[in-house]
Amino acid sequence: MTTAIPVHLGARSYDIHVGAGILDQLDELVPWPTHARTAVVITNGVVADHYGGRVAAAIERAGLVVRSIRVPDGEQAKSTDTLAQIWQRMAGVPLLRDDVVIALGGGVVGDLAGFAAATWNRGVALVQVPTTLLAQVDSAIGGKTGINLAQGKNLVGAFHQPLAVISDVEVLATLPSRERRAGLGEVAKYGFIADPVVLDLLEDRPGSATAGDPAVLAEIVRRGSTVKAEVVSEDEFESGRRALLNYGHTIGHAIESLTAYDTYRHGEAVGLGMVAAAQLGERLGISEPGLADRTISVLDGLGLPTRGLRLDPRDVWQVMARDKKARDGVRFIISERPGKAIVIDEPRRSLVDDIIRGLA
Repeated sequence: MTTAIPVHLGARSYDIHVGAGILDQLDELVPWPTHARTAVVITNGVVADHYGGRVAAAIERAGLVVRSIRVPDGEQAKSTDTLAQIWQRMAGVPLLRDDVVIALGGGVVGDLAGFAAATWNRGVALVQVPTTLLAQVDSAIGGKTGINLAQGKNLVGAFHQPLAVISDVEVLATLPSRERRAGLGEVAKYGFIADPVVLDLLEDRPGSATAGDPAVLAEIVRRGSTVKAEVVSEDEFESGRRALLNYGHTIGHAIESLTAYDTYRHGEAVGLGMVAAAQLGERLGISEPGLADRTISVLDGLGLPTRGLRLDPRDVWQVMARDKKARDGVRFIISERPGKAIVIDEPRRSLVDDIIRGLA
């Protein structure tokens, strides 16, 4: 069964399609531009070997010529060098204004291909085909695209909404176990900010979730995508409620940056960030008692790190101050209780320092 979840953005509205085996329905599910003749599929080598053939066949059934651009795997690929190489390859195709970019892969590919689509010919159509759990529930939805600089994550980017998001949960079965667990860390975020049932699912069936049970993952992706779609529909450009989606990311992004993006997966860093946020919320009297312990329990059940972080708080503050969410100081997202979160202005630094040291 395929579920279509609408993202309501006026002329930029689109559907998120969630189902098993729907890579082969790409030709039917995507509202292809009338005058499109070519689709450039941007992907990495591993994903291309697994799914590139099926995706290309579906695009060809839609009547388009397919060209493929492979990019390196890993967060380091979100660089100006890789982006320039993509632009050069697009020029060689040539990719015209009516044509389409297909982002086939995880969050790195989605961000990179999305930004290439946003900037090529002042913007060409984009289809997101996420193949990781984290990308299916988060990064492929909402139009955020971008690349990293040495000074911080996603510092250069654009909002560029896709024509459609095609989330085939069947592909999650081939993910490495660590990648799947990291995605579940991002999923837990939705439980703390909007949908407590997500936490119930993760607590009741952690083994099924981490093992890749298709039925459990389908429900997780459907619930996570629904929350993301509702928030983005209300606040496309992150001027209000959308900031809540950054729960766990304020410190999480700093952790990723300070460990050169090669120690923690994104969902792992966000998990540590959620532990810090829950502890901060309790210390400030905002979060209900026990939230931090529940956060640790959920993450422990998923096999995600909740301690072992050794960073100098002064370095963490330096990175957080460059975060694009900073406004008159570093803002934090705090969960009051599962299903409800708020944004707070910069708290007392010594309190945050204690919490960062406590994660060791």
